[in-house]
Amino acid sequence: MANQGHDLPLYEKVWLKRRLQRVIDTLILFLLLLLLNYRVLSSNSFTFPWFLALLCESWFTFTWIVILNSKWSPAVTITHPDRLLQWVSELPPVDLLVTTANPILEPPIITVNTVLSLLALDYPANKLACYVSDDGCSPLTFYALVEASKFAKFWVPFCKKYNVQVRAPFRYFSDVATNKSEESLEFKQEWLQMKDMYHNLSQNLEEVTSKTIPFQLDGEYAVFSNTEQRNHPTIIKVIFENMDGLSDQLPHLIYISREKRPQYPHNYKAGAMNVLTRVSGLMTNAPFMLNVDCDMFVNNPKIVQHAMCILMDSKSGKEVAFVQCFQQFYDGIKDDPFGNQWVAVFEYIVRGMAGLQGPFYCGTNTFHRRKAIYGVYPDETGSRRNGKLEEKILIQQFGSLEEFVKSAAHAMEGSAYSANDITPSSFIEAAIQVADCGYEDGTWWGKQMGWLYGSLTEDVLTGLSMKRRGWRSECCTPDPIAFTGCAPGGLLSTMLQQKRWFTGHTVIFFGKHSPLMCMLFGKIQFRAGLSYFWVSTLSLRGVFLVCYIALLAYCMITNTNIFPKGLGLWIPITLFVIYNVYTLLEYVKIGLSMRQWWNNQRMCIVRTTTASFLGFLNGMVQLSGLSDIAFDITEKEYPTSSADENSTDAGRFTFNESPVFVIGTTILLVYLTAILIKFWGLQPTHSGNGSGLGEFICSTYVVVCFWPYLKGLFARGNYGIPLSIMCKSAVFAFVFVHFCRSNGLS
Repeated sequence: MANQGHDLPLYEKVWLKRRLQRVIDTLILFLLLLLLNYRVLSSNSFTFPWFLALLCESWFTFTWIVILNSKWSPAVTITHPDRLLQWVSELPPVDLLVTTANPILEPPIITVNTVLSLLALDYPANKLACYVSDDGCSPLTFYALVEASKFAKFWVPFCKKYNVQVRAPFRYFSDVATNKSEESLEFKQEWLQMKDMYHNLSQNLEEVTSKTIPFQLDGEYAVFSNTEQRNHPTIIKVIFENMDGLSDQLPHLIYISREKRPQYPHNYKAGAMNVLTRVSGLMTNAPFMLNVDCDMFVNNPKIVQHAMCILMDSKSGKEVAFVQCFQQFYDGIKDDPFGNQWVAVFEYIVRGMAGLQGPFYCGTNTFHRRKAIYGVYPDETGSRRNGKLEEKILIQQFGSLEEFVKSAAHAMEGSAYSANDITPSSFIEAAIQVADCGYEDGTWWGKQMGWLYGSLTEDVLTGLSMKRRGWRSECCTPDPIAFTGCAPGGLLSTMLQQKRWFTGHTVIFFGKHSPLMCMLFGKIQFRAGLSYFWVSTLSLRGVFLVCYIALLAYCMITNTNIFPKGLGLWIPITLFVIYNVYTLLEYVKIGLSMRQWWNNQRMCIVRTTTASFLGFLNGMVQLSGLSDIAFDITEKEYPTSSADENSTDAGRFTFNESPVFVIGTTILLVYLTAILIKFWGLQPTHSGNGSGLGEFICSTYVVVCFWPYLKGLFARGNYGIPLSIMCKSAVFAFVFVHFCRSNGLS
């Protein structure tokens, strides 16, 4: 029976057949091409507006081809963790990497819950080590982790004793009640005890956080005295160490705050991840690593076994660099009013990419093969590097620290430390050296290995680099889902997060690691490379959509047209109707509401014309070298109750004086003016060439998409658009309308 089990695969990939989807996708593509054909063969004079419409519609058609390519090979990965121990004598070590950067925007209690859920994984504790990177160098974060480790000594055994599913305490106690008659008295007593202990922990952290001077910086906390967030030495603390290497204790828990100095670039999250990789490589050197953001809690305690099934499969797993788990969110606001939960994107686009060379790296909820992060090719082994992995080459690549070079050589050869020999505290001196801000000078870190520098979306860039070397990736979607996190809770945080993404995508698209370069000079497959265009061109869509929207407004103001008239008008109308009905059916098929579909359609227009457009401009500024772009940390909100989605304020658009709201307000004012000009008969007259039904329908649709902005013009407080934004937008709108009426573009 053992041999029979060993012959069975650890995971299988099943490709889904969606024939109806392909038919409708092809029909939409046909209508887009028909519209382009009309544009090219039209007898109208080739004016600049006509050419601009052709250019934008050509881009929309190319984008649709990219989407089709990404969607048409959907695959589901089925793992078999019950077979894992039949394949291996013992489970491999895994290092758990958590990043946090700001104790205000990312409250320590959120990080604590993430860490507790990781410490309670259903995996041998002596095979796990949890490393927490604190880029804020906050004594509050360190204090919270110390207190959490005390609570974990009770919480972890409780979870494993009663097979608790959700192991982030705040989620568990908000979802679970003990009024079931079938529960034992012992469980009820321990449940109440755990709840009281967690309440005391959270209350303690809340009180400490609220104080101006939370506690004296002495003893263990003396290292935090005279430190600044961007100017401090390396601080590494082993909070808990599994000294005896027992599988039923707690995993190692290590706090890291890397050195920062004003004269050295710290490379944001990518720099933090590289320090975590080096420190963990010294201390435990597990062949696999899991990286999660500080707000992503474990929802499936057996997720490590599921991921190991993929990474350790002898037939298909050897070429897998990373395993990506979908990002899903707890307590999301009903119907996703800000369009930031990405349910349909993961189901159709990312699952489609899974059937090619694998999904893109999303930055969190990802299991990595350490040697892939170290820049090794899939078919490369230690023997191919002249047998001994020459020391000079390794020093040039990994840095000058002898201990780390040895650990890297072990990792690249596929070997690791013995779990019983690991004593992280004995590596603190060496770990401080590899966390030094000048350690990477002259090495390959951030250039050819590790998390790559140069883009605010270091995740996509790093994943592309691994695919370029021939690695694959896989999705892991067990039931229940692997991780849940918190989506941005407001419009501003959503816009800033997406503007950061789009800025990074712009830099990638025009850089040396662009999908095109990876296809031409790397080992990324054609369709896989084309699917990466969907990610890397998100910012470019903003440019073309803003141009198209400006062109429609121009037509309304100057009484010109870009859409066909007569029977030809049915081409864009049919395209509009079929596309919207089709996307609505896609949402309904996966259990989403019509309201959520509309919110996502609306926010697609809003974010593409605002955050995406600004992200493109920021990316071009960064590429030109005129300015360095700051990394905006997304605010993580810790829910005070489970009734957040029922709050009267949940889902309402709030505004402030951020420049991200200027473009949307300007578009709204321009379109309101254009519609008034048409209804008041102030348009110039043209013989049979005036704006028609097509332009009017599109103009109305744009206004409806920006309806929350329209309400914001008349609302007060946070729900109203600030006067300064209105004034700036009014000036831009006036200039545009005056330009259209006085000069024209044709």
